[in-house]
Amino acid sequence: MFRKLLERLFGPPLDIRDLVKNRKAIILDVRTVPEFRAGHAKGSKNIPLHELRSKIGELKKQKRPIVACCRSGNRSGTAAQILRASGIEAYNGGSWQNVQRNIS
Repeated sequence: MFRKLLERLFGPPLDIRDLVKNRKAIILDVRTVPEFRAGHAKGSKNIPLHELRSKIGELKKQKRPIVACCRSGNRSGTAAQILRASGIEAYNGGSWQNVQRNIS
């Protein structure tokens, strides 16, 4: 019952595996370069959040959905909002570990 209420309010749960494997979504890690180097989801691209706006044009050219991730889901939520406001299909994947679990 609670799950149905959540789905009515927020839509169905995010299917990261489908987005990445079937829809060829870009996994975008928005942490800093040192954080990214310490560990990241396989195949992810690193664009730190503070550089994201300058890369919008490059990302639009890809014409693919984006699953943003970070350490906890906070920065990736901000990134997804920025990307959607720019006309890019984007989702908050939460932590990079969550994304990794869902694509493995």
